[in-house]
Amino acid sequence: MDVHITRRAALRLAGAGLLPVALAARAQSGWPSKPVTMVVPFPAGGGTDAFARPLAAQFAKLTGKTLVIDNRGGAGGTLGASVAAKLQPDGYGLFMGAVHHAIAPSMYPRLDYDLEKDFIPLTLLANVPQVVVVNPRRVEVADLKSFLALVKRNPARYNYASAGAGTSHHLAGELFKQQTGTFITHIPYRGAGPALADLIAGNVDVMFDGLGSSAAHIKGGRIKPLMVSGAKRNPALPDVPCAAEVGLPDYTVTTWYGLWAPKGTPAEVQARVVEEVRRAGASDEIKTVWASNGAEFGTLTPAQFGSFVSAEIKRWAAVVQASGAKLE
Repeated sequence: MDVHITRRAALRLAGAGLLPVALAARAQSGWPSKPVTMVVPFPAGGGTDAFARPLAAQFAKLTGKTLVIDNRGGAGGTLGASVAAKLQPDGYGLFMGAVHHAIAPSMYPRLDYDLEKDFIPLTLLANVPQVVVVNPRRVEVADLKSFLALVKRNPARYNYASAGAGTSHHLAGELFKQQTGTFITHIPYRGAGPALADLIAGNVDVMFDGLGSSAAHIKGGRIKPLMVSGAKRNPALPDVPCAAEVGLPDYTVTTWYGLWAPKGTPAEVQARVVEEVRRAGASDEIKTVWASNGAEFGTLTPAQFGSFVSAEIKRWAAVVQASGAKLE
């Protein structure tokens, strides 16, 4: 069994407190010795897939084992999370969740899983700003200012698609309405992929989407961006103004994606998963994909990622309460 770990990897793992278990994993676990399944709790074609599939390809290249993407969409990502919580805790079943799963506890009072108790946080995979996009054939506007004027002249005429009730797409829309004094009807879908497809087809008007799933369609001219969230422009869309530039300094919404293992997964296997994900993230292939989607690869340790998730759950609970968002 090869127990070699590079000096760079050793320093990285030591900083994360995982070097001893990583060494043990190399010597004992043999992980991965067979294909690994990663539950993605949204249909194919959404923002999660934009990162999951390139990661799977790089994982296979580095380890020689397949990372199988198991798309389980529905109920704002909670159905897939429920499936993942029941996976065998052996390292061959992982869960790629997102910001939606930090929102879910405030929107779904009877979840049959607990994100903080039934899963082990491993790492943040990507952090992506959200972008306000419209179908240019249905909404003929030049910029956000003209869009707001149009919506205010025609209250309740326009609608926005989301990945489902309680997702970040939904709450981003509710925050937008709250901060701009507008009303746009919410249309929930079973994932960002179907929602985006309907936006492109011209069946809905607007979407508050993660840049990861919208970027290629923006560049292809199928949808039009009006602004990105936050206080700075995104390098992937340098000509699109940020929220702070257009008078919405408090509109900060990001779509983040993370990786968890079911509770009970051995510590040495956790360390190997984190190590292989870090190796994938350092590859030129992943760097290129992440940059093209306006994303940053996560650098949090498992403990830091767990703290981040806890803080996000509290943050979104406050947003849900203030917005009055409800399941539809």
